Amino acid sequence: MTENSISTTLQSRQVPAGNAWVWIVSGFNLFKANPVMWIVILLIYLAIIIPISFIPVIGSVVTTLLAPVFAAGMMWGCKALVLKQDLEINHLFEGFKKNTAQLISVGGVYMLSLLVIMVMVVLTLDKETIELLMKGQEVSPAQANAMMLPILIAMLFILPVLMAYWYAPVLIGLHNLAVLDAMKLSFVACLKNMLPFLLYGLIFMVILVVAIIPFGLGLIVAVPVMMTSLYTSYVDVFNITESAD
Repeated sequence: MTENSISTTLQSRQVPAGNAWVWIVSGFNLFKANPVMWIVILLIYLAIIIPISFIPVIGSVVTTLLAPVFAAGMMWGCKALVLKQDLEINHLFEGFKKNTAQLISVGGVYMLSLLVIMVMVVLTLDKETIELLMKGQEVSPAQANAMMLPILIAMLFILPVLMAYWYAPVLIGLHNLAVLDAMKLSFVACLKNMLPFLLYGLIFMVILVVAIIPFGLGLIVAVPVMMTSLYTSYVDVFNITESAD
């Protein structure tokens, strides 16, 4: 069966909440398959993204647009390991060879969605509060309290955006889906599996806290496992069958 035929029938399913732990364990096993290369890939990614992020004005825009491109590349790397193939540095850049425009576009949709939400929050604040925030100064307790409701509402709007974005890079990269189709499918998949994702998020919060304790050194394992567990959750939620045969 070709990737195109898979794409037309790709559907998500609801999985037990306990599968969240399975995703992480399976993701760690993918990391263990070639830990040195995963760490090298992470360091190369950071060496590219961090300098770009410091570019005034456009840095954050460029990094947001490129994030799905690199994420898709890591998903190709995960697939290679599942198929008993070598994980290579080239996998990180695979998104610049396939479906690049669609991957950048999903980053654009994500960025614009967050921008609209941010503007909505700003419009609810009074002029004095906005000026203080722009100057980096502290706001009064009354102003801080007034900001709470808009921030909570913004978080409610951000959640569906994150749900639509979560699986979009892997769906575009591995299944050639259009941006809106991928984001819709990702949103539905996350909606069906709110409990597993809640548990997954809580477990990873603990993992990241532990990873930060030894001078942040644990992040060189935790961050790649976050990406590999994203792949294993995608395989589970979308009932993907892969074989090295």
